[in-house]
Amino acid sequence: MNALPVAKTTRPGNAQAGKNVQRVAAVIPAKDEAERIAATVRSARAIPHVDLVLVVDDGSEDDTQHVARAAGAVVVRHSHNRGKAAAMETGAAVVAMRDADGRPPRLLMFIDGDLGDTAVNTAPLVRPVREGVADLAIALLPKQAGAGGRGIVVGAARRAIEAMTGWSPSQPLSGMRCLTREAFEAATPLARGWGVETGMTIDLLRKGYVAVEVPCDLKHRASANDLKGQIHRAAQYRDVLLAVNARKMRGAVDAVRHAGSNVRS
Repeated sequence: MNALPVAKTTRPGNAQAGKNVQRVAAVIPAKDEAERIAATVRSARAIPHVDLVLVVDDGSEDDTQHVARAAGAVVVRHSHNRGKAAAMETGAAVVAMRDADGRPPRLLMFIDGDLGDTAVNTAPLVRPVREGVADLAIALLPKQAGAGGRGIVVGAARRAIEAMTGWSPSQPLSGMRCLTREAFEAATPLARGWGVETGMTIDLLRKGYVAVEVPCDLKHRASANDLKGQIHRAAQYRDVLLAVNARKMRGAVDAVRHAGSNVRS
């Protein structure tokens, strides 16, 4: 029988004593999600161990912030659209301010705003992180109705992650993720645009953090194979390449510095 992996993040002392009281914050970056955000918030509040649901309204032009607040979420708002990475960083910062002294920092569960009633099905992501098996748990989604992509962007992200870390994820672009505070901070600053997930995975694995993929029965708004969907996937491909190339450059610079320090020593 294969042994389970062990997370790099140190488990809270009370967890080691068999009484894990670590809580979870569900962070929902959202833009113009007034139609679905209430259902997403209500569903996220039902996830075991979640005691804070935080919506980061990233410059919405509709009533996202008001609908989310009425559904029971804490809401913070960007006055203009700053992108998903900035919304994630804002959300994590607000959660940190709400973490209580003397208690372990909350785990961070990032959830897309369009999951609706299925958001509660991200619950399986909590256990491997909370129990110290992984530092990062990524949702594996079932095939989505209406999805029109051919897997080009997913394949590019998967190959890059495998080449740079040795791990080949099935769904490298999955945005539903649960991770420790320590792991999140190790991944910052996050890659911008649609490269945020690829960049996070590469950065954490390179630093020795453990990632796992966990099946979750989630449904979200998939990109179709129309012009809008093709433009979206082109932007994804661009941002994934930017994130990967930035990390290749960083790796090359670090290698040169390491070689120089060896010569001097």
